[in-house]
Amino acid sequence: MSDRVAPPHFANAPYRRVRSLAAILAPLGLALSGGCTGNPYLSSPGGATWQNPQAVSVDAGSAQIAELNRRVRLLDDNNRQLHTQLAQSEQQAQLYRDELNLVRQQLSDTANKLDSAAVAASEANLKYQGLQASTQVRGGATLKANTNLQQIVSQFAAGGFNAIADGETLRILLPADQMFQPGSATLEPTSAPMLDAIAAQIKTIVPRQKIAIEGYTDNSPLYGGRFASNHQLAAAQASSVLEMLTRRSGLPEAQFFTVAQGTNHPRADNGSPQGRAANRRIELVIYANTY
Repeated sequence: MSDRVAPPHFANAPYRRVRSLAAILAPLGLALSGGCTGNPYLSSPGGATWQNPQAVSVDAGSAQIAELNRRVRLLDDNNRQLHTQLAQSEQQAQLYRDELNLVRQQLSDTANKLDSAAVAASEANLKYQGLQASTQVRGGATLKANTNLQQIVSQFAAGGFNAIADGETLRILLPADQMFQPGSATLEPTSAPMLDAIAAQIKTIVPRQKIAIEGYTDNSPLYGGRFASNHQLAAAQASSVLEMLTRRSGLPEAQFFTVAQGTNHPRADNGSPQGRAANRRIELVIYANTY
């Protein structure tokens, strides 16, 4: 029994197992050599390199951040340019304002010079009339400081008026606030009784004397309205009084002339409301000479 030879198929069994293993490994080796692997981290010949999706997402986010930073820098540059342009515009606007203020000041100075020239001419004319009256009497009553001037002052004062002797002239002070609204040259209805009374006294006491109607204002600036300066306002108020005395009361126009004094010769301090009110006035200046 010991000399028996094993059957052929048993003798070849290990060989068959080796061949079977080789048969199994052969395709795997071919796949490895050909690059056909199932590993996603390996690349096949001629194929693109595989990229991690997370890495791709990070790169895209970095690109977006870089783009946003670029836009922020661009906005910052634009903002700086706008601030620079705004500052330049403000400087230009301030320059225009300064030039406008300078022009206004020049216009105001010119108006004041014209007012002063008009006042000087008026005062020169009045002085001439006074000198003429002192050397010539053309009829009617005359005013003399050492004779009847104080008597005439007393007569006007008895009528309730503020009358002041001023050299050889007589001044009657009429408060403008009792005749006009502030900044206006239109006589209020309440001014009629006062002007009627003064007209009656003029007819009785000095019917032939030459009379100046002088308009005065305080130094407050005028805002808006129809008058550009206090001189214009004073001239208009004096003209309104002239029209009232001649048209309503029937006094002759030849007896009167108007003078716009404006802010000249204040009688009180313009620093207080009471002082400014006292300076807003109409003065009737009665001269020695007759018309």
